[in-house]
Amino acid sequence: MALDSTRQLTLDPVEIPAERSPEDALHLAAGSERVDILFGSFKDGRGFSLAAHLRKAGFTGELRAVGPLLPDQEGALKRVGFDTVLSDRIDAGGRGVRVPFESVYQPDPTGGGTAEPAYRQRALVARGQHADALAEMLEGASPEAILARTLEEYRGRIAVLSSFGSEAALGLKLIADIAPATPVLFLDTDRHFPQTLQYRDALIERLGLSHVEILEPDPEEAAREDSDGQLYARDSLACCALRKVRPLNRALAAYDAVITGRKRHHGGLRGSVKAVEFDGERVRINPLAHLSASEVSERFSALDLPNHPLVEAGYPSIGCWPCTAQASAQGSREGRWAGQERTECGIFDPEPGKRAERAKSVRLI
Repeated sequence: MALDSTRQLTLDPVEIPAERSPEDALHLAAGSERVDILFGSFKDGRGFSLAAHLRKAGFTGELRAVGPLLPDQEGALKRVGFDTVLSDRIDAGGRGVRVPFESVYQPDPTGGGTAEPAYRQRALVARGQHADALAEMLEGASPEAILARTLEEYRGRIAVLSSFGSEAALGLKLIADIAPATPVLFLDTDRHFPQTLQYRDALIERLGLSHVEILEPDPEEAAREDSDGQLYARDSLACCALRKVRPLNRALAAYDAVITGRKRHHGGLRGSVKAVEFDGERVRINPLAHLSASEVSERFSALDLPNHPLVEAGYPSIGCWPCTAQASAQGSREGRWAGQERTECGIFDPEPGKRAERAKSVRLI
């Protein structure tokens, strides 16, 4: 629910008791530059929730917490959106006994905080431990076995990421045979070869994929950051962030796991990918990781899968046209960002281990 902007702007503070509903709070706060949320007790958490609701709804005025609050609550109150804490237990100098907390327990509705709430950290630890157990269990398993187990394990919380590039048909075929309704995420950067879009549509129909989501860059961000359409020439990393990384991150917020087509034979950062990995945030399933380029080709033939139209033209790896060139070796990514010191677009964190190690350091309590 959004703030009611039809009310007349007033400079007078609005007092909202902590026990009022979020809907009432949004209505009362509309048109005010200052809102006082009144706590009847330091043990009442409803005022925290009201502050978070107001900030999420777009309230930008001053938000004050009023009542018998404790000094050690000040940091938590400000995290959920309060600007000021008014309490006779916290003097004008801000002094008082404060207990330093290493963890935070509320999400930050303002988006300014970096620390994850403790409950979220514990959930990520559990997710990582489960992924590690799956990785050990599925070591050396066939792509079909890896997919069958992980699709069942993360049912309803897993998606496929596909570029519909040179090797994509194999992974999509295996998905279609096991669970064709699995969401398939495709990043439409508005910089794809026309052949890629045609190939995408043909594969969707041929394989019977029933849930393909087309992800596009945010129009306002694109207008602001790439007004002339030439960002790729000035800063290819920024172009990938705009057209790939951020759209994908927004879409993946709905999933715990994502299936990719990464393979070790691609080299570079992909040279050591495992069938199941945890990046500190999400589980990555790489069912084709151990297949060589020749094994991929053999499976294409055995399954009578169509090649991407540009493969025969000398493009073994195909992305956006400004950053894709011809290359000699089958399955090679040499033609991607040719002449630049990069081999990835950024949708796969190049240092997932750091996030994963930070997640493992959190105690499960």
